[in-house]
Amino acid sequence: MTRKFFGTDGIRGRTNAAPMTAEIAMKVGMAAGAYFLRGDHRHRVVIGKDTRLSGYMVESALVAGFTSVGMDVVQFGPMPTPGVAMLTQSMRADLGVMISASHNPYQDNGIKLFGPDGYKLSDEAESAIEALLDKPPRLAAPAEIGRARRVEDARGRYIHFAKSTFPAHLRLDGLKVAIDCANGAAYQVAPSALWELGAHTIPIGVDPNGRNINDKCGSTSPALLQETVVASGADIGIALDGDADRLIVVDEKGRIVDGDQLMALIATGWARDGRLKGGGLVATVMSNLGLERHLAGAGLSLERTQVGDRYVLEAMRGRGFNVGGEQSGHIILSDYATTGDGLIAALQVLAALVESGKPASELLHLFDPVPQLLKNVRFSGGKPLDDARVKAAIAGAESELNGSGRLVIRLSGTEPLVRVMAEGDDAGQVERLVDMICDAVGEAA
Repeated sequence: MTRKFFGTDGIRGRTNAAPMTAEIAMKVGMAAGAYFLRGDHRHRVVIGKDTRLSGYMVESALVAGFTSVGMDVVQFGPMPTPGVAMLTQSMRADLGVMISASHNPYQDNGIKLFGPDGYKLSDEAESAIEALLDKPPRLAAPAEIGRARRVEDARGRYIHFAKSTFPAHLRLDGLKVAIDCANGAAYQVAPSALWELGAHTIPIGVDPNGRNINDKCGSTSPALLQETVVASGADIGIALDGDADRLIVVDEKGRIVDGDQLMALIATGWARDGRLKGGGLVATVMSNLGLERHLAGAGLSLERTQVGDRYVLEAMRGRGFNVGGEQSGHIILSDYATTGDGLIAALQVLAALVESGKPASELLHLFDPVPQLLKNVRFSGGKPLDDARVKAAIAGAESELNGSGRLVIRLSGTEPLVRVMAEGDDAGQVERLVDMICDAVGEAA
């Protein structure tokens, strides 16, 4: 079945255009509520959101939909995605909802759904809910309509939980930390958690106005954080994205540290402490070959999945790993969380920094990344990857690399783009091979 609304991470799109309209959001509430009405207990859904202007509209529509089919609603207000996942389970809710378009600009919004176990819904569950969108809703009898209430201390509960993942014998006293919250969901909780642990915080991206989320700030635009770290003499900089499930770090010299380096730090540290499960970590095909080589040198494995944190998590759960993530900064530590959590990952990095006594620039650059290049080629129709010229170019590149590098050629899941990535020890060769394949795709398109 072709899905019209759900993509790789819930429903997402430009607000006030399908599928992100108030009408569809209300229908999603009705359909998801009906799907999770199981048993004779009083059913509950929890809802969090980031700071987008459209969050009010989407939230109100969802509340109307859920209550109309007999579900009680608990609203958290601005809350990181991992906080919603955690509180879904903690509050014994039947369903959790996060209203966010993650790192996208404010004009977009999205709806992410979590089951009662705090994990994102399976493809099968999302497809079943989507099938209900076109059917008449099963509305509750007047006496069974749901109630809605706000929980004012939800952010405090998440702060307490996040701090509990930080080693009890450590403090952040004397550490100067610049924290960029992307004017998003963590604008209150992240600086507060760091301050409570003793850090001297320099908050930026903590003045949301509904339209400035991810705007020249946050993990996808770290230039402001880099400048702030250097200018303030901070020991380290932490950048989250709009819903705080992604983390990028900046060392004291202003250099960016991506998810590959952070996963290597956490995995090797946990391995030394006897905490690492699975004998390695799980990452996507986009993680750098340098990470794979570094882990191998430490006797650890790298298991790769297709792009998407949900696929990383599926592999972690299926193969018994407790560390995984993406180069972009989605880091999943399943001992603590059911989804990527930027703050919890940051606390692990800060713990390692405190214990090592080293500057961030020395601690966090564990390996030299292999030259890697990614280019996108837009096409107007057809199946360019089936074209004989494209197949020949890919085969030629693979033959030339001959095991000394990697190719990843894939279609975008959201746009008519072919993504061409190559990596290897020779930067000139990598660039030439990517251009050769891109030219062939361009001719075929």
